[in-house]
Amino acid sequence: MTSTLIWIAVVLFAIGLYLSWTAGRLDRLHARIDAARAALDAQLLRRASVAQELATSGILDPAASIVLYEAAHAARQAAEEHREVAESELSQALRAVFAEQEVLDLVREAAGGDEAAGELAQAVRRVPMARRFHNDAVRAARALRRHRTVRWFRLAGHAPFPLAVEMDDEPPTVLADRAGGPGATRA
Repeated sequence: MTSTLIWIAVVLFAIGLYLSWTAGRLDRLHARIDAARAALDAQLLRRASVAQELATSGILDPAASIVLYEAAHAARQAAEEHREVAESELSQALRAVFAEQEVLDLVREAAGGDEAAGELAQAVRRVPMARRFHNDAVRAARALRRHRTVRWFRLAGHAPFPLAVEMDDEPPTVLADRAGGPGATRA
């Protein structure tokens, strides 16, 4: 009788230990999602700020400046539920403005333009990386939250179900080449 109670206690302790470990792992994944989201938000803000500065610098032609400024301003001011659309539109505006190498060369020839072009190239390169890190963390948390044990014992608590960020973040070809090329500046 005593040995049976000991075995029951050991099994209950092992189950409790597993549940505690799983809940801790899920909590760490949620913290990783929060950190990745903050990093993504920072990179999106940096990209929009650099695009807005470039649009107001007077280097670009007026039409390109207006398109870029309006898209960057909309991305910075967008409400959370419209943010992905606004950021996608900024990506499209950047690709439209920097569709040709000549535009990038024009920016680089202006005073301070080489630094601005380098900063924009870094910003447009970092946004897809930050989004990928965020979405990888979301994918891992979702996979863990789908386990029966997590659902049955409600180990996720009241944490909202993590959502991936889906947006167009493809950089302009001329800026993507510059970010990875030998003349790229490192931030």
